[in-house]
Amino acid sequence: MKQIEQLVVLQKVDSEMITLQRVLDEAPKQLQSLQEKRDYLQQQHDVIQDKINVLLEQKGKIEFEIENDSQRIKKSKNKLMLVENTREYHAMMHEMDTMEKMNRQREEERANLQADLSDLEGRRDALQTDISELSGSIDAQQSTLDKEMSEKRARIAVLEKDKAKASAAVPAPILTRYNFIRDRIANPVIVPVSEAVCQGCHIVITPQAYIDLQRGEQILSCPNCLRIIYWERHFAETEAE
Repeated sequence: MKQIEQLVVLQKVDSEMITLQRVLDEAPKQLQSLQEKRDYLQQQHDVIQDKINVLLEQKGKIEFEIENDSQRIKKSKNKLMLVENTREYHAMMHEMDTMEKMNRQREEERANLQADLSDLEGRRDALQTDISELSGSIDAQQSTLDKEMSEKRARIAVLEKDKAKASAAVPAPILTRYNFIRDRIANPVIVPVSEAVCQGCHIVITPQAYIDLQRGEQILSCPNCLRIIYWERHFAETEAE
């Protein structure tokens, strides 16, 4: 029974360590979805920014052409007063009409580009707001997570010392048996038997195995699930003492 007690202590330590390690393994995944969402939004933001850059380049080119033709029209109007014959006058008028028509088309195109730019800039700014908010949430959660993980690692370090102490109190063959079972069967490894029923697999053990278990003279395993078993009354009596 003393060996069973030490094994139960060892199992409690192992169980807590397993739980803490699972938290350490799973904790980073809590931030992963937020980070993936932020990365996706950043990609969308960059795509929109690329479109904005293209439209700005087109707008700049159109504005240059408008300004260039406006200057030419202005010069042509100044020269128009110096024209000496009708043919040259009509040629210059035709040229100015053509440039003014082109500029009106460019003005319309620029207005359409500006509308598209305003829409894209609004979407970009909205995405940037979402990205900033997500980054703030990620930073806050990361800070909290780092603190919690640091505490859990410190607790695991304490448990490792407790485990070493508990393991030292268990005979080597029994400890090897415990570790062998623990590596192959889901926790818990050591379970009580109540009314001849194993509390690990909930299967009735054989009458002879139950009689041997009640004697408390050796460490037995459940014939069905192979977990180490003990008679619950023995352990209850030990705790009472």
